[in-house]
Amino acid sequence: MPRSFLSSLDHSRHARWLQRITGADQALAVCDAAGVPCWTAPGHADLEHWLLHLDPQGFAWQADGDGMQRHDTPDATLLYQPIRSKGRTLGWLAVRVVRVDSTEAAPFEWDALAEALEDIAATIGDDFVTHGELNAMAGELSDRYEELHLVYAIDRQVQEMTSGEDVFGGLLESWAEHMNADVAAFIKPGDNLCVSATNLSAPIHNLDLVLVEMRGDLYRFTHSSRQPIVMNDANDPRRAYIFTDMPFKILCCPVFQEKSVVAILVLLNHAEKADFTNSDRKLGEVLANHLSSLSRMHSMLAETSKFNQQMAAALIEAVEAKDPYTRGHSERVHHISMEIGRALRLPPRELDNLFWGSLLHDVGKIGIPDAVLCKPGRLTRDEFTFIMVHPERSYEILRHIDRLKGAVPGARHHQEKYDGTGYPHGLEGNDIPYNARIIAVADTYDSITSSRAYRAGRSHEVAMAEIARVAGMQLDPNVVEAFAQLCRAEPEWIAAFGIARDTAPETAAA
Repeated sequence: MPRSFLSSLDHSRHARWLQRITGADQALAVCDAAGVPCWTAPGHADLEHWLLHLDPQGFAWQADGDGMQRHDTPDATLLYQPIRSKGRTLGWLAVRVVRVDSTEAAPFEWDALAEALEDIAATIGDDFVTHGELNAMAGELSDRYEELHLVYAIDRQVQEMTSGEDVFGGLLESWAEHMNADVAAFIKPGDNLCVSATNLSAPIHNLDLVLVEMRGDLYRFTHSSRQPIVMNDANDPRRAYIFTDMPFKILCCPVFQEKSVVAILVLLNHAEKADFTNSDRKLGEVLANHLSSLSRMHSMLAETSKFNQQMAAALIEAVEAKDPYTRGHSERVHHISMEIGRALRLPPRELDNLFWGSLLHDVGKIGIPDAVLCKPGRLTRDEFTFIMVHPERSYEILRHIDRLKGAVPGARHHQEKYDGTGYPHGLEGNDIPYNARIIAVADTYDSITSSRAYRAGRSHEVAMAEIARVAGMQLDPNVVEAFAQLCRAEPEWIAAFGIARDTAPETAAA
């Protein structure tokens, strides 16, 4: 770099500085460490040629101390000053002057010339240090920019997170692309979690075997060493027991939680690709730190989700214990609602609200007297009034749980009718929450196909005919159509519920 650095400077200012101090237009040149001129002062066209012919005449650029040096030739005298920085010789300042006999005292003006050359050399040396520091800062800023870019990508995807494995997969895909890596993998054996993404420059036919190797010796070695591992060399001695007979380049970073290595983050490249660098390792450590937090959050969310589902199951069990004929109703309505929601391409957050709203839509029945809820015959007006209270009871029970605020409207309004004649608030059309309209179709279907104390469950075809009949009055016709398409496209779930099918559906529909 010194030669390119010396060539990049504006040496004309140094020539002007020298002229002001000495009062003469000096034949100044700036040479690299080997003595090859990088710049010569204007008006001295032969200076470069003269300097280049010093070497064949037996001259070697060297200095006894840091001050101005002298070399006499038959036609002129060379005065030169080493340019140094931190003990390293970067080049030389060279001035050609009229030859003075070596026996004579040096002219008085040489003292000013020597002082000026020393100052100029010191200035160039300082510039070189500053240049190096600026380059180092630029490199550091480039590394920090890459880290910030990676952190921004992580934050953006975490904000859009729908499930733990989804966000791991999304991050790995981004990282593989960002690092131009063939494979990126997150391995957490304790949770039996292995998520990978590929950005292949060439096929890897044994990828499953490679992932198994990551879960085995590579994880165990990293767990014990607690240090990042970079293996670029095919002859790396660690290959005898890690990735044996697999010629891939590997970057592996430990993922810590509570000072323990719980997972590893791995990048894999074909042998033909560039080596992993220290910068790559630093980026790997940055992502490993973020994945540690993400993994911990994922575990907490999984625990919370499990607890929520267990609490919901307990509430449903309490309701269904009152009426054995409705056992399984909430789970079936929940399953059908989720199938419809996916078919309608609900966004993740709305699907989550539908999940809990459909599962807990009848929780308010826990407050209905057993004599009404389990009555085998037709209900009286007052008894039906008790039944009509249950959606509002569901609201009163669920509204205190912040996690379920988005799910409450679906449970509260699933008995509203599309024509406005339903309860509890007589909402009409699109004023009824969308999730409530979905749950209403699922609830109607299960009510028709399930057995009750006073009647047997009817067939799928009868249920679909009845649902089609009340579309636009009781049920949202768009949701009904989506449900009908779902049934035609995926009939196997009907069999999974054990719902009867008519052999002559047109008769049943009639």
